Amino acid sequence: MKTESGMFDRIFNIMNYTFLIALVVITLYPLLYVLFASLSDSSQLLANKGLLWKPVGFSLDAYKSVLANPGIAIGFRNTLFIVVFGVIVNLFMTALGAYVLSRKNVMWNKVFMFLIVFTMFFGGGLIPLYLMVRGVGLLDSLWSTILPFAISTFNLIIMRTSFMGIPDSLEESAKIDGANHFTILFRIIIPLSMPVIAVMILYYAVDKWNGWFYASVFIKSRELFPLQLVLREILIANSTESMSAGASAADRFQIGETIKYATIMVATVPILCIYPFLQRYFVKGVMVGSLKG
Repeated sequence: MKTESGMFDRIFNIMNYTFLIALVVITLYPLLYVLFASLSDSSQLLANKGLLWKPVGFSLDAYKSVLANPGIAIGFRNTLFIVVFGVIVNLFMTALGAYVLSRKNVMWNKVFMFLIVFTMFFGGGLIPLYLMVRGVGLLDSLWSTILPFAISTFNLIIMRTSFMGIPDSLEESAKIDGANHFTILFRIIIPLSMPVIAVMILYYAVDKWNGWFYASVFIKSRELFPLQLVLREILIANSTESMSAGASAADRFQIGETIKYATIMVATVPILCIYPFLQRYFVKGVMVGSLKG
């Protein structure tokens, strides 16, 4: 029996590892394809048929053209502003809301939670949101992509669940020592909740970095375009002429293909670099919601 059990375990492990390796390849290959294409020679890339397993005719011309484009630099600047100040506003507002909702003696706590969760299923729509942003004077401003989205309901629930898991005795001891609610939150609750704070930073940062839709609705000035809007313009509107000036029409088409891939890599790699610094907190933080509701 032990021999048969051990054989089935080995078969299961082989099948499991095979499936996971295939899943990794399927997930990772599109990014590798973009990387290889961005490093390829434009004419050889267009002549290539099928999958790419390495750069075809290694060339850095596409990256030189992308990095020389002033629109990319402006987009980076605007996106960094949105990410940095957006994450600060998101964390501050989410922490305040989660702290209040996690206290057991707050009046109408369940009513507030019901109304907050209700917004996850029903919203006012885009037109009321646009009218509100215009009414408060945020239209055509980078703050229009930050302030109206100061709190994510899903992230608020995760942080609230984390705060509820901290023993009440710590709060009671702090109150005896004369601590107010801000002291308890920022000097006791948040330091003990660093795993979930790290997850919130990652969630909010990725959302701000990849956001383009609301920026396209609220922002009209090109000097305020975030990086994703610049990338969208390059990919959808095929506007690579400014980065391939001086070339013939045929050459511009060829160079434009590799420029698109290079722009994708330039817009993707920075946010990928954040994850390794938050990895040790990530698994523990995302499990918070499954431990206590």
